Amino acid sequence: MTPTSTMEPPARNVADVTAGLHPAAPRTAAEAGLSDDLLTQLVLKQLYQLGDLIGTDLAKRLGVEFSVIEPTLEPLRLTHQIEIVGSAVVGASSYRYRISDEGRRRTQLFLEQNNYTGMAPVPLHQYQRYLKAYRDAVPTISTRERVVKAFSHLVLSHRVLDQVGTAAASGHSLFVYGPPGNGKTVIAQGLGRLLEGEIAIPHAIEVDGHIVRLFDPVNHEPLPVDEEDDDNSLIARPRLDARWVRCRRPMVTVGGELNLASLDLAYSAESGVYSPPIQALATGGVLVIDDFGRQHCSPRDLLNRWIVPLESRVDYLTLRNGQKFELPFMVLVVFATNLKPRDLVDEAFLRRVQFKVLAESPTFEDFERIFENCCRERALSYQPSLARHVVDRFLQPRNIQPRGCHPRDLIDQALAYAAYSGQPRALTMDLLEAACASYFVDEDEGLPTAPSMA
Repeated sequence: MTPTSTMEPPARNVADVTAGLHPAAPRTAAEAGLSDDLLTQLVLKQLYQLGDLIGTDLAKRLGVEFSVIEPTLEPLRLTHQIEIVGSAVVGASSYRYRISDEGRRRTQLFLEQNNYTGMAPVPLHQYQRYLKAYRDAVPTISTRERVVKAFSHLVLSHRVLDQVGTAAASGHSLFVYGPPGNGKTVIAQGLGRLLEGEIAIPHAIEVDGHIVRLFDPVNHEPLPVDEEDDDNSLIARPRLDARWVRCRRPMVTVGGELNLASLDLAYSAESGVYSPPIQALATGGVLVIDDFGRQHCSPRDLLNRWIVPLESRVDYLTLRNGQKFELPFMVLVVFATNLKPRDLVDEAFLRRVQFKVLAESPTFEDFERIFENCCRERALSYQPSLARHVVDRFLQPRNIQPRGCHPRDLIDQALAYAAYSGQPRALTMDLLEAACASYFVDEDEGLPTAPSMA
């Protein structure tokens, strides 16, 4: 008898796991979590705004199956708020619906509450359930090999790579600090390369009758629509809930414009709809706070808002009526600053941000490697003597510490000089000296000066 194998089945990759978490299309209003009143508002607003619509088109605009809205249409017809004005074939889904004068009057009352007319919102409890399932199912482990690959475009020490990788693997937030020009922002944004899989983001969520828009085309990148999932496909597949958008895991960056209001719900009196805080937009991904410490509000005030979510992994948001609700805090927050963390925050907060990564200045050898990478990125021939010339003639005589940004800036400036003076697009000693002379502050006499471009 052949013994039964005790081997575990092969683990599914992260892409398959995250795709499998996308909610299935509900078949009834109860499954969708939509009340009769909310469905009535959404249906009337669509017909008020767009005019006549076939039943299936009306349902598609709300992101649901026709079976979800069908029970709402008949009462509206019987109370003369909508009417049927035609049909292509037999069946309520093929009827063409039109709003009546009575329906218009009622819709105007609805619009005074809010003018939301998009996809039907997802109820808060369904969104919370999805995020908790996502957090439990999606691993955060990042191996050293993946980290090295993700940051292969940068010249970083093994110490920095290991610290960043460990922070990503643990899912904890981190400070990236150090002198300006050493790639702190690039390091922080590079964490996005470690994010695998996708995330489903609702167009909007509904919290006790209040609408909060979540999907943001500026910060969220939808995945290409699979043509095989088209309605005309002959292959039967489980339909997905169209109220959610399949997106790449977000990478959101904010800088000096960040303020306390950005961390809470924003209510629009004009539309009657809420916008999400910046951390909610970054759910499932990375939020980079660039130039931390240079915002209009104090670092202490900003960080006091973060203390509870960073430790409890739960964020509490407040509606304008004072009602609070919670969301899982599933964000890797990266604070990038050229100020010393201890000068910005107290020990209690530093304890909660467990990882502190110093973006150290490159050595002269690193400088040459960065110079070579910059040349390759710009399809330029790399000459080691040029990088060494910058070090010997400009950095060392001025006692200037190399920065990671120097090669990029100097090469781009040299190419600008070449274009300005009508020279070929190539690096030469003269062009590089001209770039250095105008890039570095020259306060001492007797140092090399830029050659004439005449």
